[in-house]
Amino acid sequence: MRDQIRRIVTVLLIGLMILSVSAIPLSAQTDEPIYDIVIRNGRVLDGAGNPWVLADVAIKDGRFVRIGKVDGKGKREIDATGRYVTPGFIDMQDQSGNVLPKNGLAESKLLQGVTTGIAGEGGAPVEADKLGQYFADLQKSGISMNWGTYYGETQARVAVMGQVARDPTPEELEKMRNIIDTAMKNGAMGISTALIYPPASFSKTDEIAEMAKVAGKHGGIYISHIRGEGKELIEAINEAITIGERGKLPVEIYHLKAAYAPGWGKLMGEAGKTIDAARSRGVDIAANMYLYTAGGTSLSAVIPSWASEGGNAKLMEHLKDPATRERLKKEMVSGSPGWWNIVEASGGWDNIVVASTANEANKRFENKSIAQIAKEWKKDPADAAFDLVLDSNNRTGALYYMMSEQDVETAVKFPWVSIGSDASASLKLVDPATVGNGHPRSYGNFPRLIAEFVRKRHVLTLPDAIRKMTSWPAERMKLDARGLIKEGLWADVVIFDYDKIQDESTYEFPYRTSTGIDYVLVNGQVVIDHGKHTGAKPGQVIYGPGHQDR
Repeated sequence: MRDQIRRIVTVLLIGLMILSVSAIPLSAQTDEPIYDIVIRNGRVLDGAGNPWVLADVAIKDGRFVRIGKVDGKGKREIDATGRYVTPGFIDMQDQSGNVLPKNGLAESKLLQGVTTGIAGEGGAPVEADKLGQYFADLQKSGISMNWGTYYGETQARVAVMGQVARDPTPEELEKMRNIIDTAMKNGAMGISTALIYPPASFSKTDEIAEMAKVAGKHGGIYISHIRGEGKELIEAINEAITIGERGKLPVEIYHLKAAYAPGWGKLMGEAGKTIDAARSRGVDIAANMYLYTAGGTSLSAVIPSWASEGGNAKLMEHLKDPATRERLKKEMVSGSPGWWNIVEASGGWDNIVVASTANEANKRFENKSIAQIAKEWKKDPADAAFDLVLDSNNRTGALYYMMSEQDVETAVKFPWVSIGSDASASLKLVDPATVGNGHPRSYGNFPRLIAEFVRKRHVLTLPDAIRKMTSWPAERMKLDARGLIKEGLWADVVIFDYDKIQDESTYEFPYRTSTGIDYVLVNGQVVIDHGKHTGAKPGQVIYGPGHQDR
């Protein structure tokens, strides 16, 4: 009997010992790291717009696994004392599709805190049936940021019809539907249009709505560089709304702007009311924007669209013909159907500046306005612009100073606005001493939101600014596992010094990298370490909702 009691007591004592050991935190039981990375003592902004909390963030196997007091050690420990810790930034208008296969590091993006880029304004880098292989190759070669793309409605149009300015036949329309269907199954996020540029400008509302229905069937989005951003802004927004309603899919507007000097201070407010009214009746519409008063695109945008029917060779032919030039100059005053007058929107030739040209003899004109160049050449400004386009075979870029700071501030405060750069990652970092030949949004757009619109102007609170770059675009793009610092989600992270974060790029020196961002993590791996790229390529392809594995 005593032996039986002794055995019972022994079992109970062993049980108590096991319980006491299990009650000890794992970190106290072993000195071995149990996390891959632990970020300590940061001011954690979760991305949802909430105020910061002082917390540790533990990461394992690429995901957040604990936020709060973290006792266990990490294989790497990052001290974020006095720094803000936020989700990685999402670029809603990336343009890196042709660069990433050549160099996946995307340094100019990561140095701004961008961990995910969504591209496709001008279409996907390849045709619909090759998109799946493009994604596979990209993942195989490696990328440092996450990346996805829309497919261009115009890509389908040109594949079926060429560069003609007419409506598709029913048979052609069906072929276009099939192309869009293929693109969506291969992983496109939706369909895009850039309706100020030919041949996209040849597409009418009915045609685009039919393509939108196909993207909508797959859960995609319709995103558009709308048909006009000047005095016709409201009309162009309403066209996008109509396409969304008829296609039964969400609508996103690229680089929302009021590019019309007579409408400054008024037109942007009307645009906001138009979008709010559509949202109130159930239209899922939002917009993104960059944070500068100048836009950047080809100089050929000053030429009425019909001149490009038939492609670039036809445009060059038209520019060589004196009679055609005279017609074009008249239409640049009177207007031309289907063409947005970007000269008028910019307030004249003084506000259109050559940013780059492929013609070596004309490189001396970079950073000069068309008005200055015309004076030097002793030509009409329109003829000077035509000659610059002709001399470079349509490879001349320009800056168009056509927005006001007041309107930029108005737009960035709309709760449904996110941030997009309208820029590609650089193939390699450009010498920061380079004068001109680019747009500062390429290297500074995202830090600028914090430095200029939060810290300096007090237009936004810091939590709301972070929301616009993280959880809100993730919600728009259905990226359920990104955009927040939350247990279980992919660990895309930016750690920055609020007092030091600064966009250093300017119109004069557009390639100066930003400062104040200490670390950037993509899928749980450090990609920017003390402001330097580590060479890591942990980025993932972001597939659209219609993607079908083959």
